[in-house]
Amino acid sequence: MLGTGPEATHKKRTNLSIDSQLLQEAKQLGINVSQSAEAGLAQAVSQQKQQRWLQENNQAIESSNDFVAHHGLPLAQYQHF
Repeated sequence: MLGTGPEATHKKRTNLSIDSQLLQEAKQLGINVSQSAEAGLAQAVSQQKQQRWLQENNQAIESSNDFVAHHGLPLAQYQHF
């Protein structure tokens, strides 16, 4: 994820292999390749974290859903809508 504060400005150089035609097109369009790669990587990391969280918590989510299916919502008697 893109952070804020001093740690957000710390960058590390790296080498990437990118399709040459795509890179040429991006440069012609004035796209900041480093910024775009960082944004794409941040999105991929976020999606992977979300998938892992769902996998790790799947049993608890199913258990909660089963409870509601069998017993109804807790405190449902106090809902007035």
